[in-house]
Amino acid sequence: MSIRLTPFVEGEYYHIYNRGNSKQKIFHDKEDYLRFISLLYISNTSENFNLYDLARDHNFNIYEIERNNLLVNIGAYCLMPNHFHILITEITEGGISKFMQKLGTAYSMYYNKKYERTGGLFEGKFKSQHADTDRHLKYLFSYIHLNPIKLIQKDWKEKGIKNKKEAVVYLNQYSYSSYLDYIEEKRIQNKILNIESFPNYFPNKNSFVAEIFEWLNLR
Repeated sequence: MSIRLTPFVEGEYYHIYNRGNSKQKIFHDKEDYLRFISLLYISNTSENFNLYDLARDHNFNIYEIERNNLLVNIGAYCLMPNHFHILITEITEGGISKFMQKLGTAYSMYYNKKYERTGGLFEGKFKSQHADTDRHLKYLFSYIHLNPIKLIQKDWKEKGIKNKKEAVVYLNQYSYSSYLDYIEEKRIQNKILNIESFPNYFPNKNSFVAEIFEWLNLR
């Protein structure tokens, strides 16, 4: 196993990301997205759970599981067809690596079984970027949540938004990120986040939306 050159530090913030091998899709349908999102919740503990055993109960709700000894705090996430982003800080030494190992292994096993394939799913070890300034950390909340705009306009950053109303509507309907949690949509997935462990950049919905709109040049 390769050793990370720069170890993670408790209390620091990191942008974690990875994509499929050769840029292949890792999410093909709603079931895939929801499985990975549920794993963001259930993998964040030092305990081990077998999802296949738990899922035998048709009334089972994964978000009802009480987790002890969390490994990390998650501030934001976004899933795209061939990659993902997570904004994270570790609680215990080695927490990020343990969490990402559990998450990657569990999703790869699910994916390979469903699509009858073998081998590695992701493009090597997950990548990380240290948010070492307040400005960078705040920017990451917008960067991560605005990723889905690429699905309707790939060059929006270079050429600007062609249809701003469509972009906002699309973000408000994209359920595979934590964007909806920040605009205070009530849903069970908000249990994934530990927003209180991050700087209070957005004390309410309006402050978050204002930041997003600024990046979309809607102000």
